[in-house]
Amino acid sequence: MPLTILSIQSHVAFGHVGNSAATFPMQRLGVEVMPIHTVQFSNHTGYGDWKGRVFDGAMIDELVSGLADRGVLGRCNAVLSGYMGSAEIGHSVLDAAGRVRKFNRDAIYACDPVIGDVGRGIFVRPGVPEFMKAQAVPCARIITPNQFELEYLAGHPARSASDLSAALAIVHKTGPEIILVTSYIGEETPDGSIDLIVSSPNGLWQVRTPKLEIEVNGAGDAIAALFLVHFLRTDSAPTALQNAASSIFGLLRRTQEEGSRELLIVEAQDEFVKPSRMFAVEKI
Repeated sequence: MPLTILSIQSHVAFGHVGNSAATFPMQRLGVEVMPIHTVQFSNHTGYGDWKGRVFDGAMIDELVSGLADRGVLGRCNAVLSGYMGSAEIGHSVLDAAGRVRKFNRDAIYACDPVIGDVGRGIFVRPGVPEFMKAQAVPCARIITPNQFELEYLAGHPARSASDLSAALAIVHKTGPEIILVTSYIGEETPDGSIDLIVSSPNGLWQVRTPKLEIEVNGAGDAIAALFLVHFLRTDSAPTALQNAASSIFGLLRRTQEEGSRELLIVEAQDEFVKPSRMFAVEKI
């Protein structure tokens, strides 16, 4: 049977963030995805204007119960969560992960702790950052913060190699076995480059790519999904990092070349299966 992932994230009708950025790349890799939306908006909030609504935790519970009634929760190899519209929804996400693990003890909970970003600060609703730090992250085996989110979760800066190691150690102690830092620019990062770093029981690994001059939403959602799929297939954090980082670079480069404000998830879909450029993964 193919891998099956329950993905609980935001959704937009136009563009690609949340489930709209994560579902198709996973499907393109041959994964069966069961998406549940925490919000449904016309477009992502970066436009400054949107329509739609945030769903409540009860709806998440109801949908998961419906899946349980169909007897399909046991098929799930992982639960992936992203943007949560409220702490209430967060509790329902954790309950869903717990219900899946009752049927499949080997199922992974992977949490993309969407809180904020460098230059933007915290952009989620009050109560969500605290919930992520105190409850969601400790329950997850894999987390995929950006640099800002790692510093928030650790309560410690991560702008040099030593600070990064300290911040990762602090967060590991709260529960997660694997931490993928999806975008990192530290004192040692050369100009014009960006690092993606994974910390796991077998060490600290890095992929360095050129920093593309592009600002789009959804790249973090896509790389969290890609990393999870490759990790489930290889049980290797560095291999998953290499594959996911190479794919996301190809996606972003294609998006930049076309001058698109939205990720070209469909147009660049071959990058998910066979990246046009494979970057080296190095132990640090």
